[in-house]
Amino acid sequence: MLDVVNLRHTYGEGPKAHQALGGIDLKVSEGELVCVVGPSGAGKSTLLRSIAGLIKPTEGHIRIRDTEITDTPGDLAVVFQDYSRSLFPWMTVEENVALPLRRRGQDRKARRAAAGEALNAVGLAGATGKYPWELSGGMQQRVAIARAIAYRPSLMLMDEPFGSVDAQTREDLEDLVLQVRKDHRMTILLITHDIDESVYLGDRVVVLSKAPARVAGELPVNLPFPRDQIATRELPAFVHLRAEVGRLVRGKEHPAAPATEEENLADAEDTSRSGERPAAG
Repeated sequence: MLDVVNLRHTYGEGPKAHQALGGIDLKVSEGELVCVVGPSGAGKSTLLRSIAGLIKPTEGHIRIRDTEITDTPGDLAVVFQDYSRSLFPWMTVEENVALPLRRRGQDRKARRAAAGEALNAVGLAGATGKYPWELSGGMQQRVAIARAIAYRPSLMLMDEPFGSVDAQTREDLEDLVLQVRKDHRMTILLITHDIDESVYLGDRVVVLSKAPARVAGELPVNLPFPRDQIATRELPAFVHLRAEVGRLVRGKEHPAAPATEEENLADAEDTSRSGERPAAG
């Protein structure tokens, strides 16, 4: 579905140039939900904006279903972190959701029907006539997600979509994305700085290195569905994956296995024979 090959991007020129992407290779299969994490400033948003056709990478290729991307694809939707800027305050919720459908030439009746269905899917069936500024932050982000659903894209890109909401709303929106993915069989690439979120949501977690970003590692997430905010996060497999992703994000090697009790006793005996004082702890 998505194939990114040797993607590089440099901002500026000369001595002040900053290389954000240092050669990224990434594949996303049809129907997969892939989360991308990395340290702050690693170029995660640059990667997403390149795939969306919003910026032209310095080098490399991006293909969606074997079609080279040189501009914003017609069957792609993006959900940004700043929902307040992605919605038009002078338009109703229904009008905001239906707006992109004009690009597909749908008549007003079809647009309203699609918008209503999408708003119902995100739990906002009763908010069609309201304006964005009348809604909470979490509800506004639901509107942004509904707009993406209504467009029925082949690929949905999400750029840290829950970074501006409180913890409880964040969990609700995470579960909403899982439900949307299940109901609409949508392919999703989600950028996040939250390690726990990447493991909870993803079929696979891709970890970027510090800039210039490269793929530091990829981890499959074999956690059972349906996922639950409490039960899933308590699973030993979740805790293990979270630690593995954290090590990759921080650029740390996997720690050596802890010494056994027998090895500790042997070390103590060797130290006693040598006359050295054992280390504290």
